[in-house]
Parts: sequence; C-alpha cells; structure tokens
Amino acid sequence: MAKLYFNYSTMNAGKSTILLQAAHNYRERGMQPYLLTALLDNRAGKARIASRIGIGAEADTFAPGQDLFATLKARMAQGPVDCVFVDEAQFLEKQQVWQLARAVDDLGLPIMCYGLRVDFRGALFPGSAALLAWADEMREVRTICHCGKKATMVARRGADGQFLRDGAQVQIGGNETYVSLCRRHWRAAVGD
Repeated sequence: MAKLYFNYSTMNAGKSTILLQAAHNYRERGMQPYLLTALLDNRAGKARIASRIGIGAEADTFAPGQDLFATLKARMAQGPVDCVFVDEAQFLEKQQVWQLARAVDDLGLPIMCYGLRVDFRGALFPGSAALLAWADEMREVRTICHCGKKATMVARRGADGQFLRDGAQVQIGGNETYVSLCRRHWRAAVGD
C-alpha cells in the first residue's frame, strides 16, 4: 500500500544520504526510483542530489507553481516508477504536498520526502508544515548539538559569523552558514 512519508531533521543529519541509500536499494532490486529535488538548491550542481559524505545522483527538479501530480503522471507514462524520492521537501509549496498526497492515493505511488522541519528562526517551512499535517508516516532523522543532546533547531550565521534572528526564510547554504543545535543552545545563539 502506497504512503506519503516525511523524513525530517535539522541540517547535516544525513537526510540526503538516507534518500540516496534507499534509492540505491530500489535499483539494486531491479526497481525504478524517481528522484526529485528543489530547482533552487543547486549546491551539488543543477538537478543533482548529493550528500556531504560524497555520494550523489542525478534527479529531476521541482519549481514553485509546478503541478507535481501532473509531473508524476507524465513520468509514469514514460515507464515504471516504483517509488518517488523528494529531497529538500521543505521547499515544496502547500499545494504541491497535496498533489503528492493525491499521487499516493490515486496513482498508487509510494512517496518519500526528506527535508528540514524548521528554519533558522524556529518556524515551520510551508512544505514541512503540510507534510506534518498530511503524511501517512513521519520519521525524525536525528543529529546532535555540540553538547551531545539531540539537535532540533538550526541557527544561521551572517557574513560576520554572528548568529541571525531575522532574514529571508530561504537562503541556500551549508556548514559555512548553518549550525544544528539543541533548543537551549539555539536560544543562547540567537539571544533569547
């Protein structure tokens, strides 16, 4: 039975690594995974999912306003799709999450989404909020703060190295920009 999954965490928890391993497992068994990632995140190159540990794979991209139900239906017309993997799922729009849910229900596609739960301000991303509301199953991918406690928050550094409290929700960056922290250390970092 097909389901919509949401695997969420903070930065640097290994979400893309887990996605790539799961897609590899499908291929190894002769099945056809379909990989999608956000068009706006090109840190690993255009239309590519990559992990900090050095593994990666080509993927199609999704953009704001794109009808993902129609995208998946068109892809299925080209050949079999056994599972859909969506990286950077926090960048999905609310209606796109609903389109993914429809693809699970109406097309019988299992869809596994991987993304951040909250931004550097501690607020839910729209895509993550919709996935938390509508996913059939949710799994937390855990990582740790520098103190050893579970990291649940992400802090963003400015150009001067200081932690920011305000700014645009989306700013593409990696270890040079973001730090995963427990709530106590996040509060200390942002001055709360």
